[in-house]
Amino acid sequence: MRKTFVRILWGLLITLILLLGLAFTSIWFGWIGYMPDIEDLQNPISRYASQVYSSDGKILGTYNMNRENRVHVDFDDLSPYLIQALVATEDERFYEHSGIDFIALTRAIVKRGILGQKSAGGGSTITQQLAKQLYSSTAKSTIERLLQKPIEWVIAVKLERFYTKEEIITMYLNYFDFLHNAVGIKTACGVYFNKSPKNLSLCEAATLIGLCKNPSYFNPVRYPERCTERRNVVLGQMLKAGYITNGEYQSAHDESIVLNFRRLDHKDGIATYFREFLRRYIMAKKPDLKDYPSWNRVQYSIDSTAWETDPLYGWCNKNFKKNGDPYNVYTDGLKIFTTIDSRMQKYAEEAVLRHVGGYLQPAFTKENRNKPNAPFTNALKASQVKSILNRAITQSERYRAMKEQGATNEEIRKAFKTPTEMSVFTYHGDVDTVMTPLDSIRYIKSFLRSGFVSMDTKTGAVKAYVGGVDFTHFTYDMATKGRRQVGSTIKPFLYALSMSNGLSPCDVAPNVQTTYGNWTPRNGSRARYGDMVTLKWGLAQSNNWISAYLMSRINPQDFIRILNDFGINTYGIQPSIVLCLGPCEVSVCEMVSAYTTFANHGIHCSPLYVTKIEDNEGNVIADFQPRMNEVISEESSYKMLEMLRGVMDGGTGSRMRYKYNVRCEMGGKTGTTNRNADAWFMGFTPSLVSGCWVGGEDRDIHFDSTRMGQGANMALPIWAYYMKKVFADRSLGYDVNEKFDIPEDFNSCASEIDEYDTVGIEEVFE
Repeated sequence: MRKTFVRILWGLLITLILLLGLAFTSIWFGWIGYMPDIEDLQNPISRYASQVYSSDGKILGTYNMNRENRVHVDFDDLSPYLIQALVATEDERFYEHSGIDFIALTRAIVKRGILGQKSAGGGSTITQQLAKQLYSSTAKSTIERLLQKPIEWVIAVKLERFYTKEEIITMYLNYFDFLHNAVGIKTACGVYFNKSPKNLSLCEAATLIGLCKNPSYFNPVRYPERCTERRNVVLGQMLKAGYITNGEYQSAHDESIVLNFRRLDHKDGIATYFREFLRRYIMAKKPDLKDYPSWNRVQYSIDSTAWETDPLYGWCNKNFKKNGDPYNVYTDGLKIFTTIDSRMQKYAEEAVLRHVGGYLQPAFTKENRNKPNAPFTNALKASQVKSILNRAITQSERYRAMKEQGATNEEIRKAFKTPTEMSVFTYHGDVDTVMTPLDSIRYIKSFLRSGFVSMDTKTGAVKAYVGGVDFTHFTYDMATKGRRQVGSTIKPFLYALSMSNGLSPCDVAPNVQTTYGNWTPRNGSRARYGDMVTLKWGLAQSNNWISAYLMSRINPQDFIRILNDFGINTYGIQPSIVLCLGPCEVSVCEMVSAYTTFANHGIHCSPLYVTKIEDNEGNVIADFQPRMNEVISEESSYKMLEMLRGVMDGGTGSRMRYKYNVRCEMGGKTGTTNRNADAWFMGFTPSLVSGCWVGGEDRDIHFDSTRMGQGANMALPIWAYYMKKVFADRSLGYDVNEKFDIPEDFNSCASEIDEYDTVGIEEVFE
């Protein structure tokens, strides 16, 4: 009987071992449960955020999916305290086992499972915890969790076969979510302490490792006392393991946790408009006409041209990884090195806020107090204002949401006239208030908008990019996406065509009002009316009659062609004499790019946003070079420099000298469209071309007085504030005494006609 009982026990044991062996074999080969394939095990963390770097080595931001903004960090870049704290606290025999710690597992089963001692500690190794994070979904019950455990053991053993201990620790710390959108140790160090992982102190490292037990419960921001207690437990484990001395333990134990906390948000930091632009630009797909509404065919033309000519546009969908998949900025851990200089970007943003927020907006608000149609111009009728607001209502998110919920038009109208609690933008921070949604539309439209871009004259490298005054509340990008009428800033292109046709700054034209067909151009000044004036004087004073005179003597189609050569998208622009006054709509970035031609010997530079891209292993996978084309001859460019310097030294841009005291050698042009709807200034030095637009969200939102609404008052000061800071920062290397590269013996007045032979001008154009 006893022998039979023993045989039964042995039989049961052997059967159990065989069943366990069969079960684990089935798990190993994926016959039971989920087992990742070898390729997945060899690259278990496939979702790394891409990092965007400035040209001076600063991280501007990251692109991430589902808030998983983890950034890869190598083992050598981890503080030894982090590694020691993790091993001492989570897996003291980490370096001795092969994925499963049978001693800890047995202890956990006996003490926790059988005896119910909750303080007995867990049996999971660091490798098992990594396997759980990587491959296990959240269990809905205890039974489901128990079934997950064997799978995690097998995965842990496989991970140990593929990776060294150092690599497993690195993966664990790179993957763990430390709360507050701090996914991965590098991001966590930045969020909690504004440090890199390598520079953490003993106390800081113990604090972060303490979160690995339960980041929500030991949240250092909400529960500092709990966090401190947990940190001290970690320190105690490090002391027990012999990683630190008694003195180090006591010193760190007595130290208070001092956070340098900064919550991560893609809308925070500098260059927010640029980062969003770059994300869309690099992830763009090949344009398809059916995806563009009929009213936006201009954008289709722009995108199609960019797809064909700019390697950066749609780069992720033009280039492929080793597995044949296109790149993805959200998950592939790319390092994107941009041309943006973080210092210059900061100066540009400060200049826009100082002028638009500090000067223009208060003045505009004051003017609006007396406007019955505010913020719209008094030139509009009440019915026109109502029509604009109704259109804005139908374009709002509230309207779309109510429509989707089946609300009637009457219900929607009532809702938009019902006072509601809301938070609204001010330049001093968001303010909680109560107003109707309709009034909130009117309120937000009362803020002036702006766009500013600065480029290197020789390469087109974009150094600063400002798409608006506040990305959180005004996400529409006025640097590249927004297109507005350019007014007189178009005139230098007309004069450049004239110089290319043999004229010079000293050639003259009649300063009189003339009718061309059914069009009679107006001029803001009657100074020197009836005189024969030089072309240099005409451009400096932004004289419309001289521009119309020149335009009348060329083929408008030739003007459109040269605009295209300057880098301006001419889709939909109709050839007409009125083009000389800038009714066409252009983006700030296009205009700045076009003006590089004047400072770069007649060579136009397309915008350059990125210099190189690296993969997550540091391999350079893309290089980007300047893209250039010759527009006008070197001689013609010298003539244009002569005239555009004249704009700044005695023309419409002269307040740059006498009011803002900017003393560098420069050229530029102001621009103001009808009724002051759009204000422009384009300016350049030998090394930098920068341009600015200021206006309302709608063209009917503007100053009614030209004194306030002109480009010289609205846009020029932003350029002045920006350049003064750029010159003041010696680390940037821009010299206020730098001169344009013009030969000493160059005669700008040389032309193919006699100086005062106005008939000759006509002959040249004919």
